[in-house]
Amino acid sequence: MEDVSPLVAEFDGWLAALVEGDGSDLHVKVGSAPMLRAAHGLTRLERAPLSPADTQAIATGIIPVDRRPTFEERGDVDFAYSVANVGRFRANVFRQRGSVSMVLRKLRFGGPSFEEIGLPDSVRTLAEEHRGLVLVTGPTGSGKTTTLAAMIGHINRTKPVHIVTIEDPIEVLHRDDVASINQREVGNDTQDFLSALRSALRQDPDVILIGEMRDTETVRAALQAAETGHLVMSTLHTTDATETVNRLIDFFPPYQQKQVRLALSSSLRGIVCQRLVPTATGGRVPALEVLVNTGRVAERIVDADKTEEIKDVMKDGAYYGMTTFDQSLLRLIQQGQVSVADAMHAVSNVHDFELALQQAGIAVPA
Repeated sequence: MEDVSPLVAEFDGWLAALVEGDGSDLHVKVGSAPMLRAAHGLTRLERAPLSPADTQAIATGIIPVDRRPTFEERGDVDFAYSVANVGRFRANVFRQRGSVSMVLRKLRFGGPSFEEIGLPDSVRTLAEEHRGLVLVTGPTGSGKTTTLAAMIGHINRTKPVHIVTIEDPIEVLHRDDVASINQREVGNDTQDFLSALRSALRQDPDVILIGEMRDTETVRAALQAAETGHLVMSTLHTTDATETVNRLIDFFPPYQQKQVRLALSSSLRGIVCQRLVPTATGGRVPALEVLVNTGRVAERIVDADKTEEIKDVMKDGAYYGMTTFDQSLLRLIQQGQVSVADAMHAVSNVHDFELALQQAGIAVPA
């Protein structure tokens, strides 16, 4: 039987290299050297390709004993993995083509500042709301978790409140500062989002973070919590603010949708939609669409025939901190952070954006 310890020790060294290189993820699979993800993409470590026995031995060494039955039954498993003096990582171990692969993501302590990740003051304002629903949306990998971590970090530093987070998995660890924070991980600390949310309401929370709203009952409970005096923050995989409103309403059957529209129009505080765009320096910066729920927006949430007009209200809502994706991208170009070519890949309406470029005196690419 192969000695596991040397391989696991070597594996821990790969994680140390990930942290030292300011990377985000470690990829391990059969037939390849370990790979680290940084801002410019994946790079391979100088090591012989891994064999099936190598990755199996690493998996055996790092999967917690109580999670091994889940891995054997489902073929994949999530858990947290820590290395002393290196850091804590979110691990996903899975089978592919008959062998074991794994991806580990570095977890950070504390949320970044708004300035650090380029978030506008309107996002800070939403984080400072006392009650209501705030949503951060976008596709996978668009930075939703980072934005929510910044908002939770800001609350933690500035308000003496109780924050309860329900996440799957926990990606950013928060230590108590001015606030008190309890973080619950689905699968480890609680069975699912809904049961944890129902329990949270008995835990004297001021702020509740729901990692993702996946089903009707969780959305219903979140709306009720927002209506009863809590600040509720969550995410959806939607592309813009109007789609987010429609998606929330579509969770419910048609006979309930009028009631849901009324509830949403009064409890929603704002929506932050994100798309990450490459920068001139090799990193990525978020382009944001920000909706703030004003009277004009609330009217359009209530009336299904007018919901599509929300985007027009946003275009004229700069006074309230609102912005559309295309307005955000234009500002990033004017600030020299992104190129016109990269921005064109993220715009919502190419024709309107080209007109905006011309009005700003910026050459439109051929």
